[in-house]
Amino acid sequence: MTGSTPPADPTPRAGGQLVLGREEWVALPDLGLPAIRAKVDTGARTSALHAYGLQTFGPAEAPWVRFRVQPIPGRADVDVDCAAEIVDRRAVTSSNGETEVRHVVRADLVLAGRAVSAEVSLTNRDGMSSRMLLGRQALEALGAVVDPTLAETQPALDYGVYLSGPARTAARPSLRIALLTVNAGNYSSRRLIEAATARGHRIDAIDTTRCYMNINVLAPSVLYDGEVLEPYDAVIPRIGSPLTDYGLAVVRQFEMTGAFCLNRAGAIGAARDKLHALQVLARKGVAMPTTAFARSPKDTRHVLGLVGGAPLVVKLLQGSQGRGVVLAETTQAAESVISAFRDLEADILVQEFVAEAGGADVRCFVIGGRVVAAMKRQAKLGDFRSNLHQGGEALPVKITTAERDLAVRAVRALGLQVAGVDILRAHDGPKVIEVNASPGLQGVERASGKDVADLIIRHLEGRVSPLGPSSRPPLATSAG
Repeated sequence: MTGSTPPADPTPRAGGQLVLGREEWVALPDLGLPAIRAKVDTGARTSALHAYGLQTFGPAEAPWVRFRVQPIPGRADVDVDCAAEIVDRRAVTSSNGETEVRHVVRADLVLAGRAVSAEVSLTNRDGMSSRMLLGRQALEALGAVVDPTLAETQPALDYGVYLSGPARTAARPSLRIALLTVNAGNYSSRRLIEAATARGHRIDAIDTTRCYMNINVLAPSVLYDGEVLEPYDAVIPRIGSPLTDYGLAVVRQFEMTGAFCLNRAGAIGAARDKLHALQVLARKGVAMPTTAFARSPKDTRHVLGLVGGAPLVVKLLQGSQGRGVVLAETTQAAESVISAFRDLEADILVQEFVAEAGGADVRCFVIGGRVVAAMKRQAKLGDFRSNLHQGGEALPVKITTAERDLAVRAVRALGLQVAGVDILRAHDGPKVIEVNASPGLQGVERASGKDVADLIIRHLEGRVSPLGPSSRPPLATSAG
Protein backbone atom coordinates (compact mmCIF):
# COMPACT_ATOMS: atom_id res chain seq x y z
CA MET A 1 0.00 0.00 0.00
CA THR A 2 1.32 3.46 -0.89
CA GLY A 3 3.10 5.20 1.98
CA SER A 4 3.41 2.06 4.10
CA THR A 5 6.69 1.08 5.71
CA PRO A 6 8.26 -1.99 4.10
CA PRO A 7 8.87 -4.91 6.47
CA ALA A 8 12.35 -5.26 7.87
CA ASP A 9 14.57 -7.80 6.11
CA PRO A 10 15.50 -10.43 8.74
CA THR A 11 18.33 -11.80 6.61
CA PRO A 12 21.76 -10.77 7.95
CA ARG A 13 23.69 -8.88 5.29
CA ALA A 14 27.09 -7.19 5.05
CA GLY A 15 27.36 -4.42 2.51
CA GLY A 16 24.28 -5.79 0.77
CA GLN A 17 25.62 -9.33 0.73
CA LEU A 18 23.91 -12.35 2.25
CA VAL A 19 25.71 -13.46 5.42
CA LEU A 20 25.72 -17.16 6.32
CA GLY A 21 26.98 -18.94 9.39
CA ARG A 22 28.98 -22.13 9.62
CA GLU A 23 25.76 -24.21 9.43
CA GLU A 24 22.54 -23.45 7.56
CA TRP A 25 19.31 -25.15 6.54
CA VAL A 26 18.77 -25.66 2.82
CA ALA A 27 16.21 -27.36 0.59
CA LEU A 28 16.76 -29.41 -2.57
CA PRO A 29 13.16 -29.56 -3.89
CA ASP A 30 13.80 -31.30 -7.21
CA LEU A 31 15.45 -34.16 -5.28
CA GLY A 32 12.52 -34.40 -2.86
CA LEU A 33 14.56 -33.02 0.06
CA PRO A 34 12.60 -30.13 1.62
CA ALA A 35 14.90 -29.75 4.63
CA ILE A 36 18.52 -30.66 5.23
CA ARG A 37 21.16 -29.16 7.52
CA ALA A 38 24.38 -28.28 5.70
CA LYS A 39 27.88 -27.44 6.87
CA VAL A 40 29.14 -24.32 5.10
CA ASP A 41 32.68 -24.92 3.86
CA THR A 42 34.55 -22.26 1.89
CA GLY A 43 37.45 -24.68 1.47
CA ALA A 44 35.43 -26.97 -0.81
CA ARG A 45 34.57 -25.89 -4.34
CA THR A 46 31.69 -28.31 -4.95
CA SER A 47 28.84 -29.02 -2.55
CA ALA A 48 28.46 -32.62 -1.37
CA LEU A 49 25.41 -34.62 -0.37
CA HIS A 50 25.13 -37.80 1.67
CA ALA A 51 24.01 -40.60 -0.69
CA TYR A 52 24.18 -44.38 -0.90
CA GLY A 53 22.88 -47.20 -3.11
CA LEU A 54 23.93 -45.38 -6.28
CA GLN A 55 22.75 -46.83 -9.62
CA THR A 56 23.34 -45.35 -13.04
CA PHE A 57 20.71 -45.72 -15.75
CA GLY A 58 19.53 -44.21 -19.01
CA PRO A 59 21.31 -43.65 -22.33
CA ALA A 60 25.11 -43.47 -22.36
CA GLU A 61 25.08 -39.97 -23.83
CA ALA A 62 22.90 -38.60 -21.01
CA PRO A 63 23.16 -40.93 -17.99
CA TRP A 64 21.25 -40.50 -14.75
CA VAL A 65 21.91 -41.81 -11.26
CA ARG A 66 19.39 -42.95 -8.69
CA PHE A 67 20.40 -42.90 -5.04
CA ARG A 68 19.00 -42.85 -1.55
CA VAL A 69 19.39 -40.21 1.13
CA GLN A 70 18.79 -40.45 4.87
CA PRO A 71 18.41 -36.72 5.59
CA ILE A 72 18.08 -36.97 9.39
CA PRO A 73 21.28 -38.03 11.20
CA GLY A 74 20.65 -41.14 13.27
CA ARG A 75 17.31 -41.92 11.59
CA ALA A 76 17.87 -44.79 9.16
CA ASP A 77 14.10 -45.30 8.94
CA VAL A 78 13.69 -41.98 7.10
CA ASP A 79 14.90 -42.78 3.60
CA VAL A 80 14.31 -40.73 0.44
CA ASP A 81 14.71 -42.16 -3.07
CA CYS A 82 16.24 -39.57 -5.43
CA ALA A 83 17.37 -39.37 -9.05
CA ALA A 84 19.23 -36.77 -11.11
CA GLU A 85 21.12 -36.38 -14.37
CA ILE A 86 24.89 -36.88 -14.08
CA VAL A 87 26.91 -33.85 -15.18
CA ASP A 88 30.39 -35.15 -14.30
CA ARG A 89 32.47 -37.83 -12.59
CA ARG A 90 35.16 -36.09 -10.58
CA ALA A 91 38.03 -36.97 -8.26
CA VAL A 92 37.35 -35.19 -4.97
CA THR A 93 39.86 -34.98 -2.11
CA SER A 94 38.28 -34.74 1.32
CA SER A 95 39.59 -32.77 4.29
CA ASN A 96 41.35 -35.90 5.62
CA GLY A 97 43.33 -36.24 2.38
CA GLU A 98 41.42 -39.18 0.85
CA THR A 99 40.60 -38.96 -2.85
CA GLU A 100 37.34 -40.44 -4.17
CA VAL A 101 35.80 -40.46 -7.64
CA ARG A 102 32.24 -39.20 -7.26
CA HIS A 103 29.17 -38.70 -9.43
CA VAL A 104 28.33 -35.01 -9.74
CA VAL A 105 24.73 -33.93 -10.38
CA ARG A 106 23.07 -30.55 -10.74
CA ALA A 107 20.24 -29.60 -8.40
CA ASP A 108 18.23 -26.53 -7.45
CA LEU A 109 19.28 -25.32 -4.01
CA VAL A 110 17.02 -23.03 -1.97
CA LEU A 111 18.42 -20.92 0.90
CA ALA A 112 17.24 -17.59 2.35
CA GLY A 113 14.44 -17.46 -0.18
CA ARG A 114 16.87 -17.70 -3.08
CA ALA A 115 16.98 -20.59 -5.55
CA VAL A 116 20.17 -21.31 -7.44
CA SER A 117 21.42 -24.18 -9.56
CA ALA A 118 24.41 -25.89 -7.97
CA GLU A 119 26.68 -28.83 -8.65
CA VAL A 120 26.52 -31.47 -5.94
CA SER A 121 28.81 -34.47 -5.56
CA LEU A 122 27.36 -37.67 -4.10
CA THR A 123 29.21 -39.48 -1.33
CA ASN A 124 28.50 -41.46 1.79
CA ARG A 125 28.69 -39.01 4.71
CA ASP A 126 27.47 -41.45 7.38
CA GLY A 127 30.48 -40.66 9.56
CA MET A 128 30.00 -36.88 9.23
CA SER A 129 28.08 -34.62 11.59
CA SER A 130 26.10 -33.08 8.70
CA ARG A 131 24.36 -34.71 5.76
CA MET A 132 25.46 -31.99 3.33
CA LEU A 133 28.40 -29.71 2.70
CA LEU A 134 27.81 -26.32 1.04
CA GLY A 135 30.76 -25.38 -1.17
CA ARG A 136 32.09 -22.22 -2.77
CA GLN A 137 30.32 -22.63 -6.11
CA ALA A 138 26.90 -22.56 -4.41
CA LEU A 139 27.93 -19.71 -2.11
CA GLU A 140 29.05 -17.60 -5.08
CA ALA A 141 25.78 -18.32 -6.88
CA LEU A 142 23.90 -17.18 -3.77
CA GLY A 143 26.04 -14.05 -3.48
CA ALA A 144 26.83 -14.98 0.12
CA VAL A 145 29.70 -14.37 2.54
CA VAL A 146 30.41 -16.60 5.53
CA ASP A 147 30.95 -15.58 9.14
CA PRO A 148 32.20 -18.73 10.95
CA THR A 149 31.41 -17.17 14.32
CA LEU A 150 27.70 -17.42 13.46
CA ALA A 151 25.43 -20.43 12.96
CA GLU A 152 21.99 -20.73 11.38
CA THR A 153 21.57 -17.08 10.45
CA GLN A 154 18.60 -18.11 8.28
CA PRO A 155 15.25 -19.46 9.52
CA ALA A 156 15.51 -23.10 10.57
CA LEU A 157 13.65 -25.75 8.59
CA ASP A 158 12.04 -28.73 10.26
CA TYR A 159 12.89 -32.42 9.85
CA GLY A 160 9.26 -33.05 10.74
CA VAL A 161 8.36 -32.59 7.06
CA TYR A 162 9.76 -36.08 6.45
CA LEU A 163 7.60 -37.62 9.14
CA SER A 164 4.20 -36.36 7.98
CA GLY A 165 2.30 -38.04 5.16
CA PRO A 166 2.02 -35.19 2.64
CA ALA A 167 5.67 -34.15 2.93
CA ARG A 168 6.93 -37.72 2.47
CA THR A 169 5.01 -38.07 -0.77
CA ALA A 170 6.75 -34.99 -2.14
CA ALA A 171 9.80 -37.17 -2.76
CA ARG A 172 8.86 -39.03 -5.95
CA PRO A 173 10.01 -42.67 -5.76
CA SER A 174 12.40 -43.84 -8.43
CA LEU A 175 11.12 -47.01 -10.06
CA ARG A 176 12.78 -49.90 -11.87
CA ILE A 177 10.73 -50.51 -15.01
CA ALA A 178 10.96 -53.31 -17.57
CA LEU A 179 9.76 -52.42 -21.06
CA LEU A 180 8.93 -55.63 -22.92
CA THR A 181 9.46 -55.02 -26.62
CA VAL A 182 11.13 -56.63 -29.60
CA ASN A 183 12.02 -53.21 -31.00
CA ALA A 184 13.45 -50.72 -28.52
CA GLY A 185 14.11 -48.29 -31.37
CA ASN A 186 10.54 -47.72 -32.55
CA TYR A 187 8.71 -44.50 -31.71
CA SER A 188 6.56 -45.84 -28.85
CA SER A 189 9.45 -47.58 -27.09
CA ARG A 190 11.73 -44.56 -27.45
CA ARG A 191 9.12 -42.22 -26.05
CA LEU A 192 8.44 -44.44 -23.04
CA ILE A 193 12.17 -44.70 -22.33
CA GLU A 194 12.54 -40.91 -22.64
CA ALA A 195 9.55 -40.22 -20.39
CA ALA A 196 10.64 -42.66 -17.68
CA THR A 197 14.21 -41.37 -17.71
CA ALA A 198 13.07 -37.75 -17.59
CA ARG A 199 11.12 -38.51 -14.41
CA GLY A 200 14.11 -40.13 -12.72
CA HIS A 201 13.27 -43.78 -13.23
CA ARG A 202 15.43 -46.59 -14.49
CA ILE A 203 13.92 -48.40 -17.48
CA ASP A 204 15.32 -51.48 -19.23
CA ALA A 205 14.16 -52.36 -22.73
CA ILE A 206 13.96 -56.15 -22.70
CA ASP A 207 13.57 -58.23 -25.86
CA THR A 208 10.57 -60.43 -25.06
CA THR A 209 11.77 -63.23 -27.34
CA ARG A 210 15.01 -63.58 -25.36
CA CYS A 211 13.31 -64.02 -22.00
CA TYR A 212 13.00 -67.51 -20.61
CA MET A 213 11.38 -68.73 -17.45
CA ASN A 214 12.06 -70.78 -14.35
CA ILE A 215 8.58 -71.91 -13.33
CA ASN A 216 8.54 -73.16 -9.76
CA VAL A 217 6.63 -72.67 -6.55
CA LEU A 218 9.16 -70.96 -4.28
CA ALA A 219 11.17 -68.74 -6.60
CA PRO A 220 9.63 -68.13 -10.02
CA SER A 221 11.97 -66.04 -12.12
CA VAL A 222 12.58 -64.57 -15.55
CA LEU A 223 16.02 -65.13 -17.06
CA TYR A 224 17.82 -63.15 -19.75
CA ASP A 225 21.25 -63.75 -21.26
CA GLY A 226 21.93 -66.53 -18.76
CA GLU A 227 21.13 -64.48 -15.67
CA VAL A 228 18.08 -64.14 -13.46
CA LEU A 229 16.55 -60.71 -13.90
CA GLU A 230 16.37 -58.69 -10.71
CA PRO A 231 12.91 -57.83 -9.37
CA TYR A 232 11.24 -54.96 -11.24
CA ASP A 233 8.79 -52.53 -9.70
CA ALA A 234 6.76 -52.35 -12.89
CA VAL A 235 6.49 -53.92 -16.34
CA ILE A 236 5.20 -52.20 -19.48
CA PRO A 237 4.21 -54.92 -21.97
CA ARG A 238 4.45 -54.00 -25.66
CA ILE A 239 3.42 -57.37 -27.11
CA GLY A 240 2.96 -57.55 -30.89
CA SER A 241 0.29 -59.83 -32.37
CA PRO A 242 2.75 -62.38 -33.86
CA LEU A 243 4.22 -62.90 -30.38
CA THR A 244 0.96 -63.02 -28.43
CA ASP A 245 1.19 -66.50 -26.87
CA TYR A 246 4.85 -66.35 -25.85
CA GLY A 247 4.59 -62.70 -24.86
CA LEU A 248 1.66 -63.39 -22.56
CA ALA A 249 3.60 -66.25 -20.94
CA VAL A 250 6.45 -63.83 -20.20
CA VAL A 251 4.04 -61.25 -18.74
CA ARG A 252 2.44 -63.93 -16.54
CA GLN A 253 5.89 -64.91 -15.28
CA PHE A 254 6.66 -61.30 -14.33
CA GLU A 255 3.34 -61.21 -12.50
CA MET A 256 4.43 -64.30 -10.55
CA THR A 257 7.58 -62.45 -9.43
CA GLY A 258 5.41 -59.72 -7.90
CA ALA A 259 5.98 -56.99 -10.51
CA PHE A 260 3.11 -54.61 -11.27
CA CYS A 261 2.21 -55.12 -14.94
CA LEU A 262 0.69 -52.08 -16.62
CA ASN A 263 -1.66 -54.44 -18.45
CA ARG A 264 -2.01 -57.94 -17.04
CA ALA A 265 -1.61 -60.98 -19.26
CA GLY A 266 -5.26 -62.02 -18.90
CA ALA A 267 -6.51 -58.59 -19.96
CA ILE A 268 -4.12 -58.40 -22.93
CA GLY A 269 -5.19 -61.88 -24.02
CA ALA A 270 -8.87 -60.96 -23.76
CA ALA A 271 -8.37 -57.87 -25.91
CA ARG A 272 -6.16 -59.67 -28.44
CA ASP A 273 -8.80 -62.40 -29.03
CA LYS A 274 -11.25 -60.36 -31.11
CA LEU A 275 -14.15 -62.75 -30.73
CA HIS A 276 -13.68 -63.05 -26.97
CA ALA A 277 -13.31 -59.28 -26.65
CA LEU A 278 -16.56 -58.64 -28.51
CA GLN A 279 -18.36 -61.21 -26.39
CA VAL A 280 -17.12 -59.53 -23.21
CA LEU A 281 -18.08 -56.07 -24.48
CA ALA A 282 -21.54 -57.29 -25.51
CA ARG A 283 -22.08 -58.85 -22.08
CA LYS A 284 -21.18 -55.50 -20.48
CA GLY A 285 -23.58 -53.60 -22.76
CA VAL A 286 -20.89 -51.77 -24.75
CA ALA A 287 -22.28 -50.66 -28.12
CA MET A 288 -20.61 -52.20 -31.20
CA PRO A 289 -21.46 -53.05 -34.81
CA THR A 290 -23.57 -56.19 -35.22
CA THR A 291 -21.17 -59.12 -35.50
CA ALA A 292 -21.59 -62.78 -36.49
CA PHE A 293 -19.28 -65.78 -36.36
CA ALA A 294 -19.58 -69.31 -37.70
CA ARG A 295 -17.31 -72.20 -38.61
CA SER A 296 -19.25 -74.20 -41.20
CA PRO A 297 -19.44 -72.98 -44.83
CA LYS A 298 -23.06 -74.10 -44.82
CA ASP A 299 -23.90 -71.20 -42.47
CA THR A 300 -22.42 -68.43 -44.64
CA ARG A 301 -25.75 -67.15 -46.00
CA HIS A 302 -27.31 -67.10 -42.53
CA VAL A 303 -24.30 -65.24 -41.12
CA LEU A 304 -24.52 -62.58 -43.81
CA GLY A 305 -28.18 -62.09 -43.00
CA LEU A 306 -27.44 -61.59 -39.28
CA VAL A 307 -25.40 -58.46 -40.00
CA GLY A 308 -27.89 -57.02 -42.46
CA GLY A 309 -26.32 -58.27 -45.68
CA ALA A 310 -23.87 -56.50 -47.97
CA PRO A 311 -22.02 -54.24 -47.82
CA LEU A 312 -20.29 -55.80 -44.83
CA VAL A 313 -16.83 -56.22 -43.33
CA VAL A 314 -14.97 -59.53 -43.09
CA LYS A 315 -12.18 -59.70 -40.49
CA LEU A 316 -9.54 -62.29 -39.73
CA LEU A 317 -9.54 -63.07 -36.00
CA GLN A 318 -5.74 -62.96 -35.97
CA GLY A 319 -5.33 -59.82 -38.09
CA SER A 320 -3.85 -56.56 -36.82
CA GLN A 321 -3.09 -53.01 -38.00
CA GLY A 322 -5.80 -53.27 -40.65
CA ARG A 323 -4.41 -56.44 -42.23
CA GLY A 324 -6.98 -59.18 -42.87
CA VAL A 325 -9.89 -56.72 -43.01
CA VAL A 326 -11.93 -56.69 -46.23
CA LEU A 327 -14.99 -54.69 -47.29
CA ALA A 328 -17.37 -56.85 -49.33
CA GLU A 329 -19.78 -54.62 -51.22
CA THR A 330 -22.00 -57.42 -52.54
CA THR A 331 -23.24 -60.74 -51.24
CA GLN A 332 -21.31 -62.58 -53.94
CA ALA A 333 -18.10 -60.77 -53.01
CA ALA A 334 -18.67 -61.57 -49.33
CA GLU A 335 -19.16 -65.27 -50.06
CA SER A 336 -15.99 -65.34 -52.17
CA VAL A 337 -13.89 -63.67 -49.48
CA ILE A 338 -15.25 -65.95 -46.74
CA SER A 339 -14.63 -69.03 -48.91
CA ALA A 340 -11.03 -67.94 -49.58
CA PHE A 341 -10.33 -67.36 -45.90
CA ARG A 342 -11.84 -70.70 -44.95
CA ASP A 343 -9.67 -72.45 -47.52
CA LEU A 344 -6.77 -71.10 -45.50
CA GLU A 345 -8.38 -72.54 -42.35
CA ALA A 346 -8.59 -69.03 -40.90
CA ASP A 347 -11.23 -67.98 -38.37
CA ILE A 348 -13.19 -64.90 -39.40
CA LEU A 349 -15.76 -62.42 -38.13
CA VAL A 350 -18.48 -60.83 -40.24
CA GLN A 351 -19.53 -57.36 -39.15
CA GLU A 352 -22.02 -54.73 -40.29
CA PHE A 353 -20.53 -51.90 -42.35
CA VAL A 354 -21.10 -48.42 -40.91
CA ALA A 355 -21.08 -46.42 -44.11
CA GLU A 356 -21.80 -43.09 -42.44
CA ALA A 357 -18.41 -43.25 -40.69
CA GLY A 358 -16.91 -42.21 -44.04
CA GLY A 359 -13.75 -44.29 -43.73
CA ALA A 360 -12.84 -42.69 -40.39
CA ASP A 361 -12.78 -43.78 -36.78
CA VAL A 362 -11.85 -42.14 -33.49
CA ARG A 363 -9.03 -43.58 -31.38
CA CYS A 364 -9.49 -42.76 -27.69
CA PHE A 365 -6.38 -43.33 -25.56
CA VAL A 366 -7.39 -44.45 -22.08
CA ILE A 367 -5.07 -44.51 -19.05
CA GLY A 368 -6.31 -45.52 -15.63
CA GLY A 369 -10.00 -45.18 -16.45
CA ARG A 370 -9.67 -41.77 -18.11
CA VAL A 371 -9.46 -40.68 -21.75
CA VAL A 372 -6.25 -38.64 -21.88
CA ALA A 373 -5.95 -38.08 -25.65
CA ALA A 374 -7.79 -38.78 -28.88
CA MET A 375 -7.32 -38.60 -32.62
CA LYS A 376 -9.38 -39.09 -35.74
CA ARG A 377 -7.98 -41.65 -38.18
CA GLN A 378 -9.05 -40.98 -41.74
CA ALA A 379 -8.58 -43.64 -44.42
CA LYS A 380 -6.71 -42.76 -47.58
CA LEU A 381 -8.75 -42.17 -50.73
CA GLY A 382 -10.25 -45.40 -52.05
CA ASP A 383 -9.85 -47.35 -48.79
CA PHE A 384 -12.19 -47.76 -45.83
CA ARG A 385 -9.50 -48.87 -43.35
CA SER A 386 -8.37 -45.95 -41.22
CA ASN A 387 -5.35 -47.71 -39.65
CA LEU A 388 -2.22 -45.57 -39.84
CA HIS A 389 -0.24 -48.62 -40.98
CA GLN A 390 -2.53 -48.79 -44.01
CA GLY A 391 -1.93 -45.18 -45.00
CA GLY A 392 -4.56 -43.55 -42.80
CA GLU A 393 -4.04 -40.01 -41.55
CA ALA A 394 -4.05 -38.97 -37.90
CA LEU A 395 -6.02 -35.76 -37.29
CA PRO A 396 -6.99 -33.74 -34.21
CA VAL A 397 -10.51 -34.43 -32.95
CA LYS A 398 -12.88 -33.31 -30.24
CA ILE A 399 -14.72 -36.28 -28.78
CA THR A 400 -18.20 -36.28 -27.28
CA THR A 401 -19.16 -37.23 -23.76
CA ALA A 402 -20.82 -40.37 -25.12
CA GLU A 403 -17.61 -41.39 -26.91
CA ARG A 404 -15.53 -40.72 -23.82
CA ASP A 405 -17.83 -42.81 -21.61
CA LEU A 406 -17.98 -45.63 -24.16
CA ALA A 407 -14.18 -45.85 -24.38
CA VAL A 408 -13.79 -45.99 -20.60
CA ARG A 409 -16.47 -48.68 -20.27
CA ALA A 410 -14.82 -50.81 -22.97
CA VAL A 411 -11.40 -50.66 -21.30
CA ARG A 412 -12.87 -51.37 -17.88
CA ALA A 413 -14.82 -54.37 -19.23
CA LEU A 414 -11.60 -56.00 -20.45
CA GLY A 415 -9.64 -55.19 -17.30
CA LEU A 416 -7.00 -53.03 -18.99
CA GLN A 417 -5.14 -50.07 -17.49
CA VAL A 418 -3.90 -48.61 -20.77
CA ALA A 419 -5.56 -49.12 -24.15
CA GLY A 420 -6.56 -47.53 -27.42
CA VAL A 421 -10.28 -47.79 -28.16
CA ASP A 422 -11.38 -47.46 -31.78
CA ILE A 423 -14.87 -46.03 -32.21
CA LEU A 424 -17.06 -45.54 -35.28
CA ARG A 425 -19.46 -42.61 -35.42
CA ALA A 426 -22.76 -44.18 -36.48
CA HIS A 427 -26.21 -42.62 -36.95
CA ASP A 428 -27.47 -44.39 -33.82
CA GLY A 429 -24.47 -43.44 -31.67
CA PRO A 430 -20.79 -44.36 -31.22
CA LYS A 431 -19.79 -48.01 -31.57
CA VAL A 432 -16.59 -49.76 -30.48
CA ILE A 433 -14.86 -51.77 -33.19
CA GLU A 434 -11.67 -52.73 -31.36
CA VAL A 435 -9.74 -52.33 -28.10
CA ASN A 436 -5.95 -52.34 -28.55
CA ALA A 437 -3.91 -53.37 -25.50
CA SER A 438 -0.58 -52.18 -27.02
CA PRO A 439 -1.56 -48.95 -28.78
CA GLY A 440 1.07 -46.96 -30.63
CA LEU A 441 1.93 -43.48 -29.39
CA GLN A 442 3.14 -41.69 -32.51
CA GLY A 443 -0.16 -40.84 -34.15
CA VAL A 444 -2.04 -39.86 -31.02
CA GLU A 445 0.80 -37.73 -29.60
CA ARG A 446 1.23 -35.81 -32.83
CA ALA A 447 -2.49 -35.36 -33.48
CA SER A 448 -3.46 -34.42 -29.92
CA GLY A 449 -0.32 -32.60 -28.83
CA LYS A 450 -0.43 -34.59 -25.56
CA ASP A 451 2.63 -36.20 -23.98
CA VAL A 452 0.99 -39.60 -23.65
CA ALA A 453 4.24 -41.37 -22.75
CA ASP A 454 4.68 -39.07 -19.76
CA LEU A 455 1.08 -39.70 -18.68
CA ILE A 456 1.70 -43.47 -18.76
CA ILE A 457 4.76 -43.12 -16.52
CA ARG A 458 2.87 -40.83 -14.14
CA HIS A 459 0.11 -43.44 -13.93
CA LEU A 460 2.70 -46.06 -12.97
CA GLU A 461 4.03 -43.75 -10.25
CA GLY A 462 0.57 -43.61 -8.71
CA ARG A 463 0.14 -47.38 -8.73
CA VAL A 464 3.57 -48.72 -7.75
CA SER A 465 5.74 -48.57 -4.65
CA PRO A 466 9.47 -49.07 -5.24
CA LEU A 467 10.98 -52.33 -4.03
CA GLY A 468 14.05 -50.59 -2.62
CA PRO A 469 17.65 -50.17 -3.72
CA SER A 470 19.07 -52.64 -6.22
CA SER A 471 22.55 -54.08 -6.23
CA ARG A 472 22.69 -54.51 -10.00
CA PRO A 473 23.42 -52.05 -12.78
CA PRO A 474 20.77 -51.52 -15.47
CA LEU A 475 20.76 -53.75 -18.54
CA ALA A 476 22.74 -52.51 -21.51
CA THR A 477 19.51 -52.51 -23.50
CA SER A 478 18.16 -49.55 -21.51
CA ALA A 479 19.85 -47.18 -23.94
CA GLY A 480 17.54 -48.44 -26.66
